[in-house]
Amino acid sequence: MHSLFIKHAKLLVTMNDAGDEIDDGAMLIKGKRIVYVGTTASAPAEAAHASEVIDLKHEHLLMPGLINTHHHMVQTLTRAVPQAQNVELFAWLKTLYPIWARLTSKAVLVSHQLAMAELMLAGCTTSTDHTYIFPNDCRLDDSIEAARRTGIRFHTTRGAMSVGESQGGLPPDRVVEDEAFILKDMQRLVETYHDSAPGAMLRIALAPCSPFTVSENLMRESAKLAEHFGVGLHTHLAESERDVAYSLEKFGKTPAEYADSLGWVGPGVWHAHCVCLDQAGMSLFARTGTGVAHCPASNMRLASGIAPIREMRAAGVPVGLGVDGSASNDSGNLLNEARQAMLLARVRAIRPDTHDGDPAAMTARQALYLATRGGAAALNRPELGSLEAGKAADCISFDLNDHRFAGALHDPVAALVFCDSVPVRHNIINGVVRVRDGVLQSVELPKLVR
Repeated sequence: MHSLFIKHAKLLVTMNDAGDEIDDGAMLIKGKRIVYVGTTASAPAEAAHASEVIDLKHEHLLMPGLINTHHHMVQTLTRAVPQAQNVELFAWLKTLYPIWARLTSKAVLVSHQLAMAELMLAGCTTSTDHTYIFPNDCRLDDSIEAARRTGIRFHTTRGAMSVGESQGGLPPDRVVEDEAFILKDMQRLVETYHDSAPGAMLRIALAPCSPFTVSENLMRESAKLAEHFGVGLHTHLAESERDVAYSLEKFGKTPAEYADSLGWVGPGVWHAHCVCLDQAGMSLFARTGTGVAHCPASNMRLASGIAPIREMRAAGVPVGLGVDGSASNDSGNLLNEARQAMLLARVRAIRPDTHDGDPAAMTARQALYLATRGGAAALNRPELGSLEAGKAADCISFDLNDHRFAGALHDPVAALVFCDSVPVRHNIINGVVRVRDGVLQSVELPKLVR
């Protein structure tokens, strides 16, 4: 069995329940699992005979890999489209739907590899994706093939749109699918690809796009299918005030009430955005273990608002972070999302009577928790998100000699969030080195860019 010994980290950040941060840290990996976390001096004797050794030379911070809980990877092809730069959510979608209608299988394969590479170089070891438009010869199998090539741990979701403009929905009729076909394809993908084992590299979830693009029937039937196969559910929810107004007018329910009425709550169910989730919705999600993917940059980009993340966490809602689609961000850097989440929480805390905010509304470590443990909780993956013996072997390192950390090393952990986001030096996924000395090992990035 292959083993990997990582030693002499200047600081090893475990993200365990105790919040341990270890000077001169070390970690021993055997196969796909972590077997030791502690100081270099106390490492077990077998570490000296590891198949591979990475010496961080007291110059790196070592921490768990980041977990991206919401993305639309095909949108990497449509970043900064001029007509979609300065509009709100609904207008943004209506601008881009006709462009996405021209997607091909090759476009999906290339865009997903590029999105995954971008995430991995920025520290992600696990990512979700929400592909909900399948024109021409596109299939979710192309996304899965991209993950196989890059080596990222992947939660892909079979999204769908079934209610077009002629039926009162938002998307053009030519990009929606028949619901019977959608459900059949969902079942095919789960039966073909889903791995339910702890430490799985590939899982499938079912993901009708949003309340304004699919019917109640599809939401309900996909929930039944997910329960039958034991897979997750994912959708957009309460993303903006217009989203909430649509739900109240169309269904006579708040978005959270609508989700609850259709069986869309519980462990393994996670909703993107939830900018306008009310207190009753938070209580429901906390009580049922329903997760939220917080996408701060996208919510700012589309002027959707500031999600009440501090309130959600206080209520006990599992909250992770998402970069969202690359056309509404327009990047795939989850560490930067952690920074934005921290800053937005402080801005949201401003009191209208005194105009005073709360600089302690979210700390740097709390933001990193969202990016690691929070994401693992939202995806119902307890084996991810921290560096502990028995956990999956996903970790990343940052070179603290980078000029962007200069003057900040009195607290390297906080520096990751307060300072400029830096690329990783190493990214190890499932015990395999996927980024080594800052270079992606699995795919040829310049070719993908071209």
